[in-house]
Amino acid sequence: MVGMPPADRDTLFFLENAAVVRLGGAATFRDLSWAARDGETWAVVGPVASGKTTLAETVCGWHRLAGGARGWPFVERLRAEGYPVAWPSDVIHLLSFKEESWLFSYGRHFYQQRFNFIEPRDDLTLDAFLRHATVAADGDVRAAADRLGLADCLPLSLIKLSNGQMRRARIAKALLSRPRLLVLDEPFMGLDAAGRRDVAELLGGLPAHGVRLLLVTQPHTLPDWVTHVLELDRLAVRWQGPRSAYRPPSPPSEAPPAHPPAAGEPIIEMRDVTVSYGDRAALRDVTWTVRAGERWAVLGPNGSGKTTLLSLLCGDHPQAYSNDIRLFGRQRGSGESIWDIKRRVGLLSPELHLYFSEPLSAAAVAATGFFDVLAHRPTTPDQDATVAELFADFGIAPLAARPFAQLSTGEQRLVLLVRALVKSPPLLILDEPFQGLDGEAAGRARVWLDRRLRREQTLLFVSHVAEDIPRTVTHRLRLEAGRVVAVC
Repeated sequence: MVGMPPADRDTLFFLENAAVVRLGGAATFRDLSWAARDGETWAVVGPVASGKTTLAETVCGWHRLAGGARGWPFVERLRAEGYPVAWPSDVIHLLSFKEESWLFSYGRHFYQQRFNFIEPRDDLTLDAFLRHATVAADGDVRAAADRLGLADCLPLSLIKLSNGQMRRARIAKALLSRPRLLVLDEPFMGLDAAGRRDVAELLGGLPAHGVRLLLVTQPHTLPDWVTHVLELDRLAVRWQGPRSAYRPPSPPSEAPPAHPPAAGEPIIEMRDVTVSYGDRAALRDVTWTVRAGERWAVLGPNGSGKTTLLSLLCGDHPQAYSNDIRLFGRQRGSGESIWDIKRRVGLLSPELHLYFSEPLSAAAVAATGFFDVLAHRPTTPDQDATVAELFADFGIAPLAARPFAQLSTGEQRLVLLVRALVKSPPLLILDEPFQGLDGEAAGRARVWLDRRLRREQTLLFVSHVAEDIPRTVTHRLRLEAGRVVAVC
């Protein structure tokens, strides 16, 4: 229910002894009290499963209250000033992890489609995506794209954008909708260092133009313009107050790798590989060799070609057949099927995460890794035991029977990390695996990779955050504009 606003006339929104119930009847917060006022910019932080996304959705009015009160006094003030607003959702915009709307849904596409030419009826360009967000003039759309480094991407199909490009595209779309309160759930996820700085600078200037901000993020990514912090833990408020008084938790200490990796025969051999879409080259003359047991970090800014490179190694990209690529000692196009490749590869990527739409439990999603599919397959007792053991290793055993779709983004990422590991693959490809994880969860995952990978397993690890890279990594490949600029 909606209660009377606090006496402070500058209150934006408040929750008073609120008991929050999610769709389907699942209780989350109990006795939650919090208020934000004009002139304050709050960041909501906390570990995986602490309730950050649920709180952001509650502020937007998505979940009902079983007790207590919730209100948006700033909406009432807007009405009194003659602003056309019928519901809080008219002026509050939530930027969540995944784009799912009438305009675009990953459920209407299949994963490999992003590496092919899309049929015209499915071909939604970034330009069209942004124009649907606003009735503003063409110049506003172009200005928003340019401000977020997307001007060159306007004619591209939305489904072909990289993870970081899609994140910036959704921020541009949110700004073009002209919200009065913008709730951002992990807006820096998937962005490279330059992208994080640019987006933080852009967002920091919005309050001066009448846009209030609420940020869900990690403690180590707090921008300078955040004034207040609310820290959650296990669906309760652990701390709230001025940012100047906030002390984030210390990262866990980590032990060195248990066993040094052993380099064996080449399992990846690429010679002068070029991938083009029309007159745009995603990769240019890439030559690279990876031996069994080596541990590589694959680095580079958003749009540098990392995702395209990895898609060639997973059997997902059709242009692998027109290039000089050998995987596990066999030339691509020499008779092996896509499944021959995939059974030796474990993959976690932000893009793959977006395509899980089947109504499966967390354990069932993890078990799809045995079969390299995105849908349910019957499992053996040994396979079930492997999934259970890995869930225990990563501290998510209580999630096994819960619906995957109802988990937080961080919980889903841990489930998908288990999915990549279940068959103990010779080649493990982890693309931004720690997105959405708090320091403790990411530290636990790094320790597992450092201590539990077999010596002969090969690791390709992609990250924009240097602190995420496991200690077991000894080699680095850096891409820029589709070219290899450093190998060490």
